[in-house]
Amino acid sequence: MIKRLLPIIILIMGLLYIFLLHSMLFKLIPMCLILIYAYLRMPAFKKGYALLVLPGLFFCMLGDGLLHWFLIGLSAFLIGHLFYLSAFITRWRFSFIRLFSVVPIACFAGFMGWRLLQGLENGGNAGMAVPVLMYLIVISLMGFFAVMSGNLSASFGALLFIASDSILSWNMFISDISHSGVLIMTTYYAAQFLIASSVRNKPAFSDLGNEKRTGL
Repeated sequence: MIKRLLPIIILIMGLLYIFLLHSMLFKLIPMCLILIYAYLRMPAFKKGYALLVLPGLFFCMLGDGLLHWFLIGLSAFLIGHLFYLSAFITRWRFSFIRLFSVVPIACFAGFMGWRLLQGLENGGNAGMAVPVLMYLIVISLMGFFAVMSGNLSASFGALLFIASDSILSWNMFISDISHSGVLIMTTYYAAQFLIASSVRNKPAFSDLGNEKRTGL
């Protein structure tokens, strides 16, 4: 019963923070609930994937709370993405079609890296270039490996996370984006919820069929 109600509660608490209650407490409540949701979805057996996603969620929640100290919060998010990346690697399912996702992801990462370097230099924050670019590389790899897992929840969640962080970094270092707060947090909560949902999800039917045919 709780597992069925949690998505609705997460949605309500997320909307309350985004549109009404802009405090740190209400910012963290949706992530706490998403963490509980992922834990409740954890399978009885073959828990390896879940045991990597759960600390990923936890470190991202820490990043939320510590982002006021930007580099500390960024480091917490970086650790979270390394856990996500490791989780997605365990579900790697090769596909030539999915492999081509590396092209748009790499192009987008290259463009963002170029614009961020310009923005950091123009804003007198050139010293932050290395950690910011390192984070960009890790989150891009996380997105690629999520797509290669063949898991729709993980894939869309990872791509939404890239979108959320791109809006945040563009707004911080390049130029203002209208309604950036709403866009950042909407995509962020949706991303985390989808990644949490992937804990129980199985690969797509077509992937299962491919495994049977190839003997993988």
